[in-house]
Amino acid sequence: MSNKEKVLGTDEAWESGQLGSDGQYASLAAPEISPQVDDALGLQMISIRLDKSLIESFKILGSFHGVGYQPLMRDALKRFAESEMKAIVSGLVESQKKQPPEQTSHKKQQKVA
Repeated sequence: MSNKEKVLGTDEAWESGQLGSDGQYASLAAPEISPQVDDALGLQMISIRLDKSLIESFKILGSFHGVGYQPLMRDALKRFAESEMKAIVSGLVESQKKQPPEQTSHKKQQKVA
């Protein structure tokens, strides 16, 4: 590849789809290494029953965004779980801030008396 053929701003080129979006360069992993790929990516197959209308909605959204509906669902679930975890942790921190300080001053008073 000559310098003239190189794409400048590689990050932007990936994000815009100028690089990496051509299906001719993509292929499924061979079945014998698929479990290794899942392990490397931290993925686990599950079985779940969903409303047909929800699946259709994700298919439409995926088509609009140019991604498959399953990766889109995975991303949506990940975002939801991360958001909920942050909310729970924030709530716990706030509730601890509202609790009165330890009764250490009361214990000191008992020792003095």
